[in-house]
Order: sequence, then C-alpha cells, then structure tokens
Amino acid sequence: MVSGKSGWFYGWYFKCQSDTQTLAVIPAVHRTQGKETCSIQIITEECSWTVSLPAEAFRWKGKTLFIGRNRFGEEGVCLAVCEPGLRIKGKLEFGPLFPLKYDIMGPFSLVPFLECRHSVWSMKHAVRGTVHINGTEYSFDGAEGYWEGDRGRSFPKEYIWTQCSFPEGALMLSVADVPLAGFHFRGIIAIVLLDGREYRLATYLGAKTIKIRYGMVRVVQGSLELEARLLERTGKPLKAPVGGHMVRTIHESAACRAEYRFRRKGSTLLDFETDRASFEYEYKV
Repeated sequence: MVSGKSGWFYGWYFKCQSDTQTLAVIPAVHRTQGKETCSIQIITEECSWTVSLPAEAFRWKGKTLFIGRNRFGEEGVCLAVCEPGLRIKGKLEFGPLFPLKYDIMGPFSLVPFLECRHSVWSMKHAVRGTVHINGTEYSFDGAEGYWEGDRGRSFPKEYIWTQCSFPEGALMLSVADVPLAGFHFRGIIAIVLLDGREYRLATYLGAKTIKIRYGMVRVVQGSLELEARLLERTGKPLKAPVGGHMVRTIHESAACRAEYRFRRKGSTLLDFETDRASFEYEYKV
C-alpha cells in the first residue's frame, strides 16, 4: 500500500464477463489533505455507480480486502450494497488465477516517486456466481475474469487502456504519459496471453508507440507489433484520483466494439473484432 502524508490511492479492478453481460467492480481507498476515505465503483454496459464510504469501512485480513460488508480477494467477490437508489447483492467465485511471470512494471517497480503503479494479478480466470443490481440479474456461470490494480497519487494525465479476453487467451495494453523528475515520457505496458504463452511489450523492453490517434494505438517492439482500435464509444463515467482525491471523471466502455491485431516476425498471430472489449481512451486526439 502507498504510505506517507501526501495524497495517495490504492485500488483493485475486477472484471467479470459472460457472452452477454459484463460487470466490473473497483474497490479503493484514498487519502487527501490528511483525510482517508474508501469507495466501491460498479460499471456495466448500461450504467455506472460510485459508493463512497468512510475509511473505517476499509480493512485488510490476510490477502482479502473488506469495505463494509463487501469482500474482495483471490477467491472472489462478495457484494452487499444498500444505498439510496442502489441495491447490490451477490457472490462471485473465481477459479485458479493466471498471474504474470513477473511484475508488469519490470524494473520500474523499483523507481521511486512514480505517480501511478500498475499491477496485473490475473490475466484470465473462471468466474461463477450471480449479482443482482437494482433488480437486474447478472449471471456469470461459465464466465471469465480479469484482475488488476493501481496505486500511487494520480492517474496519468493522458492514457489509453484496453483489455479483452478471447478463446485462445487474453490481452491488456496501457500507454500513458509518465512524469518523472521534471521530464515526461510515454510509458507502455502490454501482455498478450496466447495459447498459454506470454508475450510482453513494455518501455523497459524497448517498446515504442508508432501511432495514437482517434481511438487507435499501435505499439512495436523488435519483431512484435500490437494494435488496438476503439470502434465505438460507449463509455460510462468513473471517478479517478488526482493527488489521492477522487475528483477526476474518466469514461470506460465496459464492453464495446474494438479491433485487435498482433504480429510477430511479420506473421499475424491475432486479428479479430469483438464487442466484448473494455476500453478507456483518455487522449485528446
């Protein structure tokens, strides 16, 4: 967890998806101006909600995070929210997780003073269970999940993030403006999990962005090339931290149309369009 007197945040992102429904849950704790609070954000294809709670509602027990009566961890998610205009109840169980071979941040995990640090806890795992939100049932028996996290002071000023599962595996890609010691550089982290093999593209491995424009990004690293293209904008509002204070509004498409292409040594290993992609595009062009 982040520590110190300055503003900070720590949050997890759980995505659960079937062939017809998508649910993402974001528990977080944040501190600004000496005051700590916590929150749970929920996003589906139709809507998003934010539940704010006092810091006393947040606690750890081993590797499990609790916010009030809500539980989050390796075994799954248990939700129990009763707020004006929002009632959520249900339990989702996770199958075996698929962690990365090593930290997605690589050597940058040792660099101090980064405004945001990313983690990927599981690229793909089985999900089963049911959640009811305001009377609507979200059933995830035989579904798939993804689990990541962020910690630091603020989300990047500009960034693109996308994640998608497919029959042969899953992928995630993030490209962001990174301020460090008075300079700025474009940070890249990406994983393509394909037929059990992990392909990694990252700034610390020599990855470069060739193009970012109009919802499209292309990244190259040696013989590897990964391209993601947002085909529709269906983003719902979420809160993001600025100096630990959850005052910024970003927009995430929990399940939208996107296109992906992955090439290695000139051969196309992936080339598909899907309507189950998750996408955040926070660039101005």
